Amino acid sequence: MTDAVSPLAPKSFPSLPSIAGVRLAAHACGIRYKGRPDLLFVEMAPGTTAAGVFTRSKTCSAPVDWCREAVADGKGRALVVNSGNANAFTGQAGARSVRHTAEAAARVVGCSPREVYVASTGTIGALLDESKITAVLPELHARASEAAWAEASHAIMTTDTYPKTSTRTAEIDGVTVRIAGIAKGSGMIAPDMATMLGFVFTDAALSAKVLRKLLARGVDRSFNAITVDSDTSTSDTLLLFATGQAGNRTVAEATDSRLKDFRRKLDEVLLDLAHQVVRDGEGASKFVTVKVTGAAGARAARRIGLAIANSPLVKTAIAGEDANWGRVVMAVGKSGEKADRDRLRISMGGIPVALNGGLVPGYDETPVTAHMKGQEILIEVDVGVGKGKATVWTCDLTHAYIDINAAYRT
Repeated sequence: MTDAVSPLAPKSFPSLPSIAGVRLAAHACGIRYKGRPDLLFVEMAPGTTAAGVFTRSKTCSAPVDWCREAVADGKGRALVVNSGNANAFTGQAGARSVRHTAEAAARVVGCSPREVYVASTGTIGALLDESKITAVLPELHARASEAAWAEASHAIMTTDTYPKTSTRTAEIDGVTVRIAGIAKGSGMIAPDMATMLGFVFTDAALSAKVLRKLLARGVDRSFNAITVDSDTSTSDTLLLFATGQAGNRTVAEATDSRLKDFRRKLDEVLLDLAHQVVRDGEGASKFVTVKVTGAAGARAARRIGLAIANSPLVKTAIAGEDANWGRVVMAVGKSGEKADRDRLRISMGGIPVALNGGLVPGYDETPVTAHMKGQEILIEVDVGVGKGKATVWTCDLTHAYIDINAAYRT
């Protein structure tokens, strides 16, 4: 976490509402950082349902392994999150650390350890002393509050320059239900099933089956469509909890028409949080939207979009405010997906640049250059082979990214 807030940060941050059945507390344990909160504890009401998506990294962290097993039961009573140490690549010692943390939290809450979720973020390969966590859990449980969202969102940050928060209200059966979410992420951002860390809570009564389907759908259109640096974290974890305290009649099937408003609002929260992660990309100065059309299918369009969004050459050109559309052509070609070179169309800032495989006749780069000087950059590409489309989001690549990551462990 740095003192300077990203220039792309939201102008204001919402005050998250109380979610019935959710109590939170944060604490400074000194796991790595000094004088700042680095531990989050959340208690949820009995009967809370849970769903999660996690990194597909083959070197995933011990907490990810634990949560994958726990979420199979679809129940949640507690969440423990630490920042500063990822507890990844720590072998059996890391697994024991997670188990001890879950068992300690379970004793405090009065539940099964399999109803406790554990997440960690920070340096990879460093052993985590869980005693710093377990020793303070009784205190955190005693002072947990429905209103401690600000402390919670700060406690999970690492190189983030601001806390990511989002909230919406929806209606189910005429009953108002609330959604509140927090996330962290700034570098090592190219999610493969989830974000770096994200936790979303609702007081709606929804089955675990419904949560799983809603989350999978929402993540595909949000967190799995963002990238900062093309690197997928060992710790990607996104959890969704429903306490059932709002009073609506329980929704048991994801196809239930009563979910229409809730689904839309949940998708908005997920996309909002995902965009905030990109806007806090390490060293970022520009938020970039890449829209791809005319692909062989939606998956192909996503891959082409990510090829553009992950290209260091494209990203550095954007950082340098250079309207170098040739680098976009390059990225389309390297994606491995079908593209008709002689039908390719490219626009920047809504201004046509390339048409039918060549430069637009009479092309004037002046307005495109003006667009590149702004903070919100739009690149549109049609590859001319089908009807597949996708949108992905990224940021530019500046020297500050090197500075932040070169100094991360020192």
